[in-house]
Amino acid sequence: MAIRQNRLLITKRDYDKLSRLLNSEYTQAIGNKPYLTGLRSDLAMAEIVDSEAVNPDVVTMNSKVILVDLDTDEDEIYVLVYPDQANIANGRLSILTPIGTAILGCRVGDLVNGIASRIQIKEILYQPERQKIAFR
Repeated sequence: MAIRQNRLLITKRDYDKLSRLLNSEYTQAIGNKPYLTGLRSDLAMAEIVDSEAVNPDVVTMNSKVILVDLDTDEDEIYVLVYPDQANIANGRLSILTPIGTAILGCRVGDLVNGIASRIQIKEILYQPERQKIAFR
């Protein structure tokens, strides 16, 4: 699996919201999981940018992505969401899961780091940062 080669590129709004979430009692109750420690480290070194600076091939919060399991060649579609919106049965993947923390900031074609399966970002069907620009 590839390790994140570049600093996490994140919008100010998502940075602020994720920072608050990681410091919340909710997340503290989950414990000091390696994937959460990794997200904290990524945020500490993140490049915080305006929405316009995020490339359309980067997974951001609320992005709808197609992930492919390279071992089974099966696709799965998820929207990366905050925990209060998560519902895995409906394809709404929490940022506070190993896959959720791993895909944030990945680009189309990247292998996803930090999980047991070999997962690749196949396509981004929707990225809210691009939608905001389109409507300006």
